[in-house]
Amino acid sequence: MTFAKKTILRSISNILLTTGLVILILDFTPIVLQELSYKLRVFRNVNYSVKAGDLPQGKRASDLFGALVDGSKTLDIVPTNTDFSVIIEKIGVNAPIVKNVSVTEKDEYFEALKLGVAHANSASTPDKGGNTYLFAHSSNNFWSIGKYATIFNLLRKVENGDKVNVFYDGVRYEYEVIGNEVVSGFNTNPLTREVLEPILTLQTCDPPGTTLNRLVVTAKLVEVYKD
Repeated sequence: MTFAKKTILRSISNILLTTGLVILILDFTPIVLQELSYKLRVFRNVNYSVKAGDLPQGKRASDLFGALVDGSKTLDIVPTNTDFSVIIEKIGVNAPIVKNVSVTEKDEYFEALKLGVAHANSASTPDKGGNTYLFAHSSNNFWSIGKYATIFNLLRKVENGDKVNVFYDGVRYEYEVIGNEVVSGFNTNPLTREVLEPILTLQTCDPPGTTLNRLVVTAKLVEVYKD
């Protein structure tokens, strides 16, 4: 093999390696940034709190960067809407919910997940007292999936006792987390299980950026706010 051919092959190899490294970095940057932001907020003891006042919907009274700079300890967070949305204070999730989404039709739920968190069409709604089943991405392909691609990346941080607020038809339903588990990707029990009390089920892929398993968080209804 001539020197010129060796040089060309070496250049192609370097380009492929560099391209692969760049793609890998782009893939996992959102996950790393979310993790660092969460750890920094915990270190500085900055917490989110549901705000029921007159702030514009979907806005926070103060931003995380500002809180870290000025020493604030609480970030007020207002739901994106009160028709159907979810707030998880522990991890700063604030997203609209798309109602009645098929869990088996891939094209349908992929389109729904571009708009927020999805509500399974066979599940209950908060006012019915059954199992309200919500699912969302914990991914990194924000360029193809949309701005909600990483919405549940930090769901694994949620622990027993943490609060989850769901707004439905102008009413706020407050749930308390009572368990979390990792199940196989095709396990349908979290959706179809019988329940004896109103519960909320949150589901996402695990680990983030993969489809190997599903992380399932279960919460029980503890309070209803109608005003």
